[in-house]
Amino acid sequence: MDASSFIKKYANHPNYFAPVGSKLNAKSWQTEAPLRMLLNNLNEEVAEDPSNLVVYGGSGQAARDTDSVKKIIELLLELDNNESLLVQSGKPVGKVRTHEQAPRVLIANSNLVPAWSTWEHFEKLKSDGLMMFGQMTAGSWIYIGTQGILQGTYETFVSCAKRHFNNSLYGKLLVSGGLGGMGGAQPLAATMSGATFLGADIDPSRIEKRLATKYIDKMTFSYDEARDWILDAKKKKKNISVGLVSDIGDLLEKLLEDNIIPDILTDQTSAHDPVHGYIPNGLSLSEANNLRIKDPVQYKELSLKSMARHVSFMLKMKSLGSITFDYGNNLREFAKQGGEKNAFHFNGFVPEYIRPLFCEGKGPFRWVALSGNSDDIYVTDKALIDAFPENKNMIRWLEKARKKVKFQGLPSRICWLGMGEREKAGLIFNDLVKSGKISAPIVIGRDHLDCGSVASPYRETEGMLDGSDAVSDWPLLNLMSNTAGGATWVSFHHGGGVGMGYSQHAGMVILVDGTKRAESCIKRVLHNDPALGIIRHSDAGYDKANNNLKKFNLDI
Repeated sequence: MDASSFIKKYANHPNYFAPVGSKLNAKSWQTEAPLRMLLNNLNEEVAEDPSNLVVYGGSGQAARDTDSVKKIIELLLELDNNESLLVQSGKPVGKVRTHEQAPRVLIANSNLVPAWSTWEHFEKLKSDGLMMFGQMTAGSWIYIGTQGILQGTYETFVSCAKRHFNNSLYGKLLVSGGLGGMGGAQPLAATMSGATFLGADIDPSRIEKRLATKYIDKMTFSYDEARDWILDAKKKKKNISVGLVSDIGDLLEKLLEDNIIPDILTDQTSAHDPVHGYIPNGLSLSEANNLRIKDPVQYKELSLKSMARHVSFMLKMKSLGSITFDYGNNLREFAKQGGEKNAFHFNGFVPEYIRPLFCEGKGPFRWVALSGNSDDIYVTDKALIDAFPENKNMIRWLEKARKKVKFQGLPSRICWLGMGEREKAGLIFNDLVKSGKISAPIVIGRDHLDCGSVASPYRETEGMLDGSDAVSDWPLLNLMSNTAGGATWVSFHHGGGVGMGYSQHAGMVILVDGTKRAESCIKRVLHNDPALGIIRHSDAGYDKANNNLKKFNLDI
């Protein structure tokens, strides 16, 4: 099939979907894999808004424009295994000579010189067609739908239960805002961990999408109905989830008026972007869209004031007993800019619940069946359960995920694995492809939210023991290590999760095709990647990381 026919079939804007099966369209699986994953990112089952190439987070794109998508596809179909494609903020800009074990695609998204790293400068460049916002896994072509953040959210809620609620969230009420691409994992993660969940989103289509994928149980436009449902469920210790079409600030205000204080309170609105993400209080969706175009400066001012109001209610609930934490969207910083001087009087989720896992090299390990065959994922599930019988938490997760998680786009899975486990899993998967027990190659990737791949002082690296929160040498070292190690594609982004000026982070994806070449790359990449997490946290002075440094012979 020539490029024009391929594009007409698989990338007829805005209808994108990946080829499936074991037949190649490109010259090798090394280029077929990124091709399929780009198209999977833009599949309407996966992406928030394919018509604007937005994958998640309100503005996180897979490519800069439709011409760029077409050109990337054309180049990947013809790319040889001694070449690498360069992608600059979603636009293909050239090919370079490399070698068979080098990355086939090198991606840099949204990176600006620090003094220019503002939303205002970014938006000027974007309006001139010079840049796009890649978020984390949107512009690095390894977003897998809401499941991508599901286990991390589950791990956070389980850790919260362990610390504050004697290991059980049954009969506990968890309240949050934002039910879009990332926040949409919250209701299922909450019920999987035993809680009763109430979440708000001003956009009904986001809740409807969660209903369709069975990530949420009920939806209503009525606060009274939502309140009665969750109170009844809480009383009966039923772990149900309810999505209310509402501004989150309005919901918290009404709960306070009714003296309903959540046991756990967090947030995942698109507060990383006060113009293209967050919806100001008092505006309908259509009013917000109009104002965003007409007067983005006023829109931002209204967003910041709304975030300040939002956080003030969270602080009030915290003072009344809610276990309150930021789930990593820069809400606190923008609330502070909007006038809430005490916005940082609650912590983020990483220093509260996740950092001990980072010290073990643990993080969001994910993989995708390029075949499109869900049975391939079930084979990998069983292989991991057999390989790690001592990892009871992983086994519980995989069993729950098989029952409760609906695949979006190409079938995929995620589970948090640490140092040693990732390499072992990758080699097992490679043998499964080689033996034909999996019907086609798979790709292994991860979120940029990982143990050693991100600098984000208001999220992953908040409150580092040695004060090195803003040191971004670490994600750069991660990028270089994975490039040298032979990942199939690598990426370096700015701003994902918390917005322009507030984070830098690296991504990697590796092809598992049953070959000796893949085995060599897996041994390097899936060793180096988590090793960076242990090295980074050991350098910061964490005893647990120091112990693991010695355990895995990483000390120098």
